[in-house]
Amino acid sequence: MVNFLHLSTMAATIYYEKDADLSKLKGKTIAILGYGSQGHAHAQNLRDSGCEVIIAEVKGTANYDLAVRDKFKPLTTEEAVKRADLIVLTLPDELQAGIFETQIRPNLSKGNLIIATHGFNVHYGQFNMPEGVTAILIAPKGPGHLVRSEFTKGGGVPCLIALGEGAGEKERKIGLAYAKGIGGTRGGVIETTFAEETETDLFGEQAVLCGGVSALVQKAFEVLVEAGYQPEMAYFECMHELKLIVDLFYQGGLNYMRYSVSNTAEFGDYTRGPRIITDETKNEMKKILTEIQTGEFAKEWLLENKVGAPKFKRIRAIQRKHQLEEVGRRLRKLMSWIDAKEF
Repeated sequence: MVNFLHLSTMAATIYYEKDADLSKLKGKTIAILGYGSQGHAHAQNLRDSGCEVIIAEVKGTANYDLAVRDKFKPLTTEEAVKRADLIVLTLPDELQAGIFETQIRPNLSKGNLIIATHGFNVHYGQFNMPEGVTAILIAPKGPGHLVRSEFTKGGGVPCLIALGEGAGEKERKIGLAYAKGIGGTRGGVIETTFAEETETDLFGEQAVLCGGVSALVQKAFEVLVEAGYQPEMAYFECMHELKLIVDLFYQGGLNYMRYSVSNTAEFGDYTRGPRIITDETKNEMKKILTEIQTGEFAKEWLLENKVGAPKFKRIRAIQRKHQLEEVGRRLRKLMSWIDAKEF
């Protein structure tokens, strides 16, 4: 166990291989509910680690067929929960509360442990947890395919661990064993809380990783096209080359990116970047964070799904027809080195 000093001077606890005992899972049946991105990786890694794993998936779906191909025998959610000691939720956030109430909760037994891979539903009180059942969080900081591929290479994707209400040292040890089983302790497991994981995750998605970057790329593309530049040139400059910069971020942070680009680009970074991301932008980010902290966003998203997600589907359809996407589909066909994914 080591301590890492944050800029805020708060010390985070990080656990590694020596801090986790895989035998804590011995004799326990682990039910993975959902064989999607995270589910398939957790299930296979745990099985390879010698754990008893069962799968719950809907018959007739692509994920059900995938689980069968991977030599699992999928059960219904009700059957899997009844047989399990640990119940792992890898289902979409917006579906979990309904499934929990109708298919999971009636089949839980005292002593069961719920393992969430994202804190959304626990943090926002969507689960009516029965007495004697507790929840913990084990959240890999990477997509499922990376969790699986790194594990098979002998590495691991770092994870987060958090304890829910009523959970203590016993549950922490089981959680660390689980994290070890999926490879997380090879990369490091950071202790957090359900609130911190949920709120920072949502904020990162909305302000930077998905919302912020997507809007920035689209608006920059529009500015160039509206100024008379070829859409293909705008695509390369505002979308395609972004990966080159992000890869530099990934390798060595902002300083390494600035070291790697030209002095001209670095000077433009320092002098023009703050004109794009202004104090007004930062204030809007603070509003977004407040909406997350108060549960306003969660309420909006859950209500949206209760009525069939019409706003979500409408915006998705519009965005898929944006000129940026049309140009990109055409150009990616010319790039044989890209494993293009078109939707």
